[in-house]
Amino acid sequence: MAGESTGVDLQSVVILLGAAVVAVPLFKRARLGSILGYLAAGLVIGPFGLALFSDAEAMLHVAELGVVMFLFIIGLEMEPKRLWSMRRDIFGMGLVQLLLGMALLSVVGVSLGYDLVPSLIAGTGFVLTSTAIVMQMLQERGDISTPKGQRIVSILLLEDLAIVPLLALVAFLAPGAAVSMAERLQSVAIGLGAIAVLVLAGLYLLNPLFRLLAASRAREVMTAAALNPLFRLLAASRAREVMTAAALLVVLGAALWMQMGGLSTAMGAFLAGVLLSESSFRHQLEADVEPFRGILLGLFFLAVGMSVDLGVIAANWQLVAVSVTAFMLLKAAVIFGVARTFGATGREALERTVLMAQGGEFAFVLYAAALAAGLIDRQANAVLTAIIIISMVLTPLMVVLHDRLVPKGAVDAAGLEVPDGAQAAVLLIGFGRFGQIVSQSLLARRCSITIIDTDPDAIKAAEAFGFKIYYGDGTRLDILKAAGAAEARMVIIATDDRAVTTRIAHLLRGEFPDTQIIARAYDRQHAIELVKLGVDHQLRETFESALALSRAALVMLDVPDDAADETIEGVRKRDRERFALQVSGDIYAGSSLLIGNAKDQASGR
Repeated sequence: MAGESTGVDLQSVVILLGAAVVAVPLFKRARLGSILGYLAAGLVIGPFGLALFSDAEAMLHVAELGVVMFLFIIGLEMEPKRLWSMRRDIFGMGLVQLLLGMALLSVVGVSLGYDLVPSLIAGTGFVLTSTAIVMQMLQERGDISTPKGQRIVSILLLEDLAIVPLLALVAFLAPGAAVSMAERLQSVAIGLGAIAVLVLAGLYLLNPLFRLLAASRAREVMTAAALNPLFRLLAASRAREVMTAAALLVVLGAALWMQMGGLSTAMGAFLAGVLLSESSFRHQLEADVEPFRGILLGLFFLAVGMSVDLGVIAANWQLVAVSVTAFMLLKAAVIFGVARTFGATGREALERTVLMAQGGEFAFVLYAAALAAGLIDRQANAVLTAIIIISMVLTPLMVVLHDRLVPKGAVDAAGLEVPDGAQAAVLLIGFGRFGQIVSQSLLARRCSITIIDTDPDAIKAAEAFGFKIYYGDGTRLDILKAAGAAEARMVIIATDDRAVTTRIAHLLRGEFPDTQIIARAYDRQHAIELVKLGVDHQLRETFESALALSRAALVMLDVPDDAADETIEGVRKRDRERFALQVSGDIYAGSSLLIGNAKDQASGR
């Protein structure tokens, strides 16, 4: 930035926050994703855009802390036994994809007339997928905890582990380098030793430390801590910032330790998260780290956008265009082929290919090491960095195109029975938590009931308990007819999706006007919408449970049972009156029940 400041550079902070606040919502509204918004904003304000920032590389190093914290949070979701169950994917599928990708991508450089060693370095760097981009997109798509998401995470973990031997390979290939077998073994031993020390610290130090901090009010903890002044000082502090500081200390300390052992900082943070994944403080740690993770990860993508050197791209546009295309196509072929070989469906393999076909942030580290070792020159480093960044920018666009062009896969309903002329007094649509409770009283009174749902796993699980559930989509008229909606006295909509519930209600009322309809409402406004559609009865999914809980609270506060019942009935009555006014349009539908009740109580109503 132009000009110097002796204090905090608030202007830079404001520009960064402003760029993110403006760009990200616009790109998300256009369904292009938040990552592309950050990248575009970084390009605009960076040294090759408006030039509001001049040192993108320095910012990129700081912003990599976002990736570190993101991996820590992912690690918190990975219990050791769960990670052990992924060993085949990590060291099987991940290793095959890495080695095959290195071999084939090296061909790109050789085909363009470069020597084998620079070509190998270029191809190897591109094999390393962007952990930050893929993890963020998996999170946005809600796929991290799914089996297909876990397989992608396994490959990313292997690639993070591979950075150490790859850096050793760079040192081995350096001109005039004479790395002995003893030195290579020493490097491996140091890395394994760093992992071992971190594991031991996680098992015997981390949990006791957080337990001590969290239990600072307990007298016995204070007594035990009296033997150690440091722990006594920590235990005596009940401030929330101490827990937050401890969480950051664990994340950054683990990352620094692994870096000192020659491993990646992201791997250190991930391993620390895994070690704390079974801790009772897991959720508190996640809540403490999450704000820092979000801000720094956004800053990382901004810094990547700033790093796009338009001058290098313009001067070498033909080479860059050919290289990006060739690298991404070859890597896509490797990913798709490996996925299919290891049993993935065509749809899953294609989705994994689209998500992982780019280069990653660890390529910057590898290329920098190759530059320092004399394996590539500065021009080659700049071109390769531009190729990686362009591939990272293209990934969100490819994902958007994939989601729009590839139809959603059909649900595997093999072995499930579909309704075919079923007839019962009640048709229940949706057999989740809500629908299961609804069905119990009906079955207890021996009411004939037909139940349909669209979740194959839930249907199979319910059948194991003796329930007869048909596979069927309630938003389809043919399924409703086959399930007996025309003959049923009543249809109960118990689905957990607001839009789906509304669509089913609209379809039922239009096609079966004489059928009684009862529906689960998401909230107050949804309930009003359902009433206006002609639903005979609706119930907000949390309303009665909240009243039951508040009644229990009154009783525990020594309010007599009769008085508690009267109070709850008063709340219910006022809600009915206000709801009727909202349905008629006499008051705004979004007005607060809580505010209304407070005014009623203040006026003695």
